[in-house]
Amino acid sequence: MRKIPVYSHPAAGWPALISSTRKLMDYQTFLRGSLSVFKSNQPHGGFDWPGCAWPDHKSHKAVDVCENGIKVIASETMTKKADAQFFARHSITELQGWSGYELEHSGRLSEPLYYDAAQDRYLPISWDAAYQCIAEQLGQLDSPDEALFYTSGRVTNEPAFMYQLFVRCFGTNNLPDCSNMCHEPTSVMLGRQLGIGKATVKLEDFEQAKLILMFGQNPATNHPRMLEMLAHAHEQGCRILSINPMREQGLRKFRNPQKPTHMAAGQSDEMVDEVIQIQIGGDAALLTGIAKWLTKNNKINHSFIDEHTSGYEALDAWLRQQSWPDVERGSGISKEEIINIAKLVAASPATICTWGMGITQHVQGDDNVAMITNLLLLIGIDGAGASPVRGHSNVQGDRTMGIHERPAQKLLDSLERVFERPMPQENGFDVVSGAKALIAGKLKVFMGMGGNYAVAAPDTTAIQQALTTTQLNIFVGTKLNETMLYPGANNLILPCLGRTERIITAKGEQFATIEDSMCQIVPTRGKLKPVSDTLKSEAQIVADIATHVLGADSSIPWQAMSEDFNVVRDYVAQAIDGFEDFNQRIRAAERGFHLYHPARHRVWNTDSGKAQFEVPQYPITYVAAQMADAKGMDDSENTTQKVWQLTSVRSHDQFNTMIFGFEDRYRQTNRRDVLFMHPDEISRLGWQAGDRVMVSRHASTVNLNSTDNLDQPRMLGPLVLTEMDIAANAVATYYPECNDLFDLDTHAPDSHIPAYKSTTVILERVEANTPIATPA
Repeated sequence: MRKIPVYSHPAAGWPALISSTRKLMDYQTFLRGSLSVFKSNQPHGGFDWPGCAWPDHKSHKAVDVCENGIKVIASETMTKKADAQFFARHSITELQGWSGYELEHSGRLSEPLYYDAAQDRYLPISWDAAYQCIAEQLGQLDSPDEALFYTSGRVTNEPAFMYQLFVRCFGTNNLPDCSNMCHEPTSVMLGRQLGIGKATVKLEDFEQAKLILMFGQNPATNHPRMLEMLAHAHEQGCRILSINPMREQGLRKFRNPQKPTHMAAGQSDEMVDEVIQIQIGGDAALLTGIAKWLTKNNKINHSFIDEHTSGYEALDAWLRQQSWPDVERGSGISKEEIINIAKLVAASPATICTWGMGITQHVQGDDNVAMITNLLLLIGIDGAGASPVRGHSNVQGDRTMGIHERPAQKLLDSLERVFERPMPQENGFDVVSGAKALIAGKLKVFMGMGGNYAVAAPDTTAIQQALTTTQLNIFVGTKLNETMLYPGANNLILPCLGRTERIITAKGEQFATIEDSMCQIVPTRGKLKPVSDTLKSEAQIVADIATHVLGADSSIPWQAMSEDFNVVRDYVAQAIDGFEDFNQRIRAAERGFHLYHPARHRVWNTDSGKAQFEVPQYPITYVAAQMADAKGMDDSENTTQKVWQLTSVRSHDQFNTMIFGFEDRYRQTNRRDVLFMHPDEISRLGWQAGDRVMVSRHASTVNLNSTDNLDQPRMLGPLVLTEMDIAANAVATYYPECNDLFDLDTHAPDSHIPAYKSTTVILERVEANTPIATPA
């Protein structure tokens, strides 16, 4: 393929500083936000910003936050309010037509609100009246399982522990969280193969690595603090390969704002040595080829495999059955290129595999993680090795605290022992099954502890409409979002403190904790005066709801926990493994403490007592076969040329579903209604950049067991065709606007993660004067 114009500057540097400054001014929080920047990720009383789970380095920096971190801080520290006066000016029907960007910039939620259907508006309500409504509606349920309790990774450990405890005391395990939509295959497969669903690396391991394989991630946009460690590893002689259908320009070079020579003299550090541009969904096939060459050429760690693993023979037999033509077809990479990568793996004494949602969010997402783990087991994982990079700063911590719809029996037994009351034993709903139950009318109450459930999940429109049929919806959050705009019979917004704000109770100032991507437990303490005196901490809101709902039936000291987080941590120390002496240990070191990780010590808490090789469930040609089937279903040669594999991406100006602006600097576009395609493919079709294109989901990829009406195809657009260095037969567009192209029935078999990163679509060019339909 011919080269295309690319972003020619290093990542970060002056453009990042300028963009961050503009965002602080855009949110009208330059002073308040700037003060928070200097407190972000700092020891001795700083707060851990909610936009990234990348660990803090042991060295101290005056400023330890990236561009996107500053944007998250700007969003949270704005003083503009979405209060009663705001809602008096805007009806809910009007707000349903607002974009995510407009809602994000509407202001901080600052007082409890309830929806008045007669006026079609949110109106103020007292905290006590809101709690009474919640208690009344929950009390009328025929079963606790008629309620769904969602959680976002922005929630810190202490309120997360209280929340799951309340929900289980209420009587259900319906505790889906954002893990279900991002790294669930990581949790499921690492748990199955290594005995724990978390990274086996520490940050220091990157300093010793000789080879880093980056799968399906774009750190320059989604976790920029990782860039410094990549640049440092590269400087130490580490070879770094990016394996991705898109050649992300932010990974070429890194201009470190922490280095005066970089900023003053225009210097920069190299990062990625090579981009392996696989086809969408080709990761398992590529890994199969690497593993196949390693085993055939005896480049594996036999002593480690014999002593510490189980299932090698089955994997080896499966690898022998896979043909090189299928490996090439499945990955889109030649045999020679794959062997070259395998030789690098064989020669490396210290290899880290790091991955993002480009690995997990596929029908074969479980297989992708399994094959990464298989590769690490073949060469002898020893402490370092697996490095999944999570987004929210505490999405992993929430799981550790018990936010899980499929809890381990050990956790339930521990909670019963500590709190002396029975816990529900049946698995609950995850995001996918919960959304389907909501749409089917099986749920009467929805509660969201942060997050933007309907817009983050597939089938956004269907979920939003289903929310209007419930008896009660409860939203705890800091900002208005689309999910809050589809009220049921009763609808409440409960505004909470942000991560940057002080928590002052009758027992004094409180601090909370989070767990980063690498199992480090760190304290977080906001320093700003709350934007409103009416706000409550998430812990206080949970305690108040529990007190009203459970009443005299509960012997648990909810209010004591909300007033003194030390009380919560003492309970955590009794109930959760690894948190012994929690209060003492969190105060003993500047950067908290590292949770014991059995796999780092070659202790495998699996069914077999050993690390487990897993044979993939799907053929390695799964995506290629989908494409072939789709083309075979079409009649004309003309249409055959327009069958594509689509993936969703995030821009440089967003965090999850939060849209800060429209600039995607590294992809050189300032709009979101775009469809990315390689210019060679555009030319092959006889199209031009700037053409308008309709995107429709191909019927062959809609699950036959779904409730979809195939006479009404899923469509998006028109979108503006935009040049991008992306693999052949691949196109990309922005999440979450594209979520109605994905359905709730198309997901990985074990983890149930929706297939946001791979679906087959048909493209149709439309007339230039066709109006652009900007998705809600």
